[in-house]
Amino acid sequence: MSGHGQPIPMTSRKGAALQGEAHVPGDKSISHRSLILGALSVGETVVSGLLEGEDVLDTAKAMRAFGAEVTRDEAGIWHVHGFGVGGLTEPSQVIDCGNSGTGVRLIMGVMATSAITATFTGDASLNGRPMGRVTDPLALFGARAYGRKGGRLPMTIVGAADPVPVTYATPVPSAQVKSAVLLAGLNAPGETVVIEKEATRDHSERMLRGFGADLTIEDLPEGRVIRLVGRPELKAQKIIVPRDPSSAAFPVCAGILAEGSDVLVPNIGLNPTRAGLFTTLREMGADLTYENLREEGGEPVARARGLDDRRIPRPVGGRGLCRRADGDARGQGTARQGKRSHRRDGQGAARRRGRGRGGRGLVDRPWPRFRQRARRRDGGDPARPSHRDVLPRHGPRDEPANDGG
Repeated sequence: MSGHGQPIPMTSRKGAALQGEAHVPGDKSISHRSLILGALSVGETVVSGLLEGEDVLDTAKAMRAFGAEVTRDEAGIWHVHGFGVGGLTEPSQVIDCGNSGTGVRLIMGVMATSAITATFTGDASLNGRPMGRVTDPLALFGARAYGRKGGRLPMTIVGAADPVPVTYATPVPSAQVKSAVLLAGLNAPGETVVIEKEATRDHSERMLRGFGADLTIEDLPEGRVIRLVGRPELKAQKIIVPRDPSSAAFPVCAGILAEGSDVLVPNIGLNPTRAGLFTTLREMGADLTYENLREEGGEPVARARGLDDRRIPRPVGGRGLCRRADGDARGQGTARQGKRSHRRDGQGAARRRGRGRGGRGLVDRPWPRFRQRARRRDGGDPARPSHRDVLPRHGPRDEPANDGG
């Protein structure tokens, strides 16, 4: 539902205690990278728990097109026989990445430093997204990109025959851009350096190390500095894809809120850049424990057990936890919650839309950092900035800067 639609009320009633295991889907970001790094490795990478959604399956097809042998057995285990760093073959067909922005941008990085040419396309949504923030740094390696106006797909990438190492400071926080540069740096001689002013998801760094890449990270005054030594021999791995922590938030929160509950989520991903909700719950006093804490392919993984806990203050636990689980205390979804929180800003947003400035009734991207405490112009809570203080004076961007990825 859009921010301008009518809310659809739902009724929530107290239920019985929850008992048992919740099997949530595998993590999509790690699924993409398991296939890509498996293809860049020497030997057979075995992946279980892969998220078999269309985005990830399109990445599997792309790796086959570049020469990797990617198969799925009857037990649902995926096998990737890699071609090694720099061993890509030129695809004979256009690479269709469907709706996957993560897939297309990471794969562009993989092939940008090999002397091959590939054409990428996607569905109508993906073809409308700009690729310039990825192709610009890839051009520093020597790659060339030819696409539609605005740097959009379909796009042909001509890989660099003689790539050079790059030092690149990301202008906006983007895990996809950072990952594309690091993957391109694998087949460049010397040391490729990426500098992040603001840290983003670090799945690529962790998994590159897990596959044997020489990668170091330093926190310096200029930001988070990631150094990758090019042309390593990545070693095939056995990977159990962690379960998606965002999907696990629902059963975990339900187990904590419903009296007498005991909910176990096996093999949940606990990457610090993704598991902030669980850290917050534990800080609030929730009985949330981790069992069999370990690493899988460089990623921290554990079994998460959520028990009903009376130590959490009910006003905070009941309302706050539900909000963190993408619904408010009355069971009305995220869009309704966002609209309720900013109802008093709605008229201002409508006026901006009338003037062609693209204002919206709720914010759909992360809050920016403010240099000073925001002041509400409508007399509301000054701790929550109004849309007049948040939204730009022009239409919305094609995609949020921090893309997750």
